[in-house]
Amino acid sequence: MKKIILVFIICFSIAKMNAQEEKVKPYNSEADAKADIANAVKKAKSEGKYVMIQAGGNWCGWCILFDDKVKATPILKKALDENYVSVHLNYSRENKDIFKELGSPDKYGFPVFVILDEEGKVVHTQDSGKLEEGKGHSTEKVMEFFTKWAPVKK
Repeated sequence: MKKIILVFIICFSIAKMNAQEEKVKPYNSEADAKADIANAVKKAKSEGKYVMIQAGGNWCGWCILFDDKVKATPILKKALDENYVSVHLNYSRENKDIFKELGSPDKYGFPVFVILDEEGKVVHTQDSGKLEEGKGHSTEKVMEFFTKWAPVKK
């Protein structure tokens, strides 16, 4: 009986580790970032939204924390989905020109957020450090950021 329990525990542990490894990562290093942003602008224009670019990488713990926070907090997810078309921009050598076009937002560290209007023009760049609280991001500060830079609904 002890062997059966031990085998069960080992199998469960391996399955859990595999599930964690298979977690979808928000940043795609293979993505055509220029096309993704252009498509997001087009979609935002047709839906009366702005584009929110979350720049960073899967190597960035704070980037993953922010992404997980928004997905797990219904009020934040709703505010993001209702007002923005979201794009994850991977910080890499291949995307350095895009970062320049966006005004070099990487100077703030990561993650950094760039809001584009429906025409693709930079409206605001947000230093994520101002949204932090303790060892994570403040729901209130993030909500204030999402609300402040959302497009005015007509």
